[in-house]
Amino acid sequence: MTVDVEDYYHVSAFEKQFTRDDWATLPQRVEKNTYELLDLFDSKGCKGTFFILGAVGEQYPQLLKDIHNRGHEVASHGYAHKRATTQTREEFRLDVLRSKDHLENTIGAEVIGYRAPSFSIDESNEWAFEVLKELGFKYTSSTYPVKHDLYGTPHWPRFKYERPEGIIEIPVPTLKLGGKQVPIGGGGYFRLYPTFLAHKLVDKYLEQEQQPYSFYFHPWEIDPEQPRVTDAPFKSKFRHYLNLSKMKGRLSTLLDRYHWSTMKDVYQIK
Repeated sequence: MTVDVEDYYHVSAFEKQFTRDDWATLPQRVEKNTYELLDLFDSKGCKGTFFILGAVGEQYPQLLKDIHNRGHEVASHGYAHKRATTQTREEFRLDVLRSKDHLENTIGAEVIGYRAPSFSIDESNEWAFEVLKELGFKYTSSTYPVKHDLYGTPHWPRFKYERPEGIIEIPVPTLKLGGKQVPIGGGGYFRLYPTFLAHKLVDKYLEQEQQPYSFYFHPWEIDPEQPRVTDAPFKSKFRHYLNLSKMKGRLSTLLDRYHWSTMKDVYQIK
């Protein structure tokens, strides 16, 4: 179980509507939503990995400590939610280093996992794996083997593997159906699919692949009361706001249906 801890205005779909200068002036929702998730996880006996945006961690250090103290894994989502494909190698290194240092200093423990914003590591920036290895990460979950307008590495491995750079990559799960790789890892797809279908796809994946399954989502996905971004493209708004009012109930059912733990424990990252 993984949570990408960012607020509604951090998402790549709204990057043209909000700048870094806007962030401090906007209604803040991530702290409340994340605590709501922590309480839900506690009630279900669920442990997970929280890929935390450095900008959020700096703003809410107690939230970081509480995530760690409740037995969850703290991992890095970078600092400013800038897609890795839009950064130079040095910009990427500084962004990730700032996040990692703050997370570790706040919780007093090593951070070994990283997830790129919008799964933005692909053929154009494989050097990112070298940087992550140099910074001391042991694994990443930064690729999604599907075709998408914002991300996607459909020809890359679908399961956990060790990169030539010496770091483990754990792709977001996909299911092969009719010769195509269907996205089943969570996020907007989980809100789009009917609940029975989402469960059926996960069940088929576990039976067919005999591999661990991982799920991702964001705190803003359980928040139907969040401010609406009216000037974004229709497709972006459709993806972002679809079924937000149903997400917490669906998530609760998902937590009951399967046994969940952290990335480092499920995938045995040493």
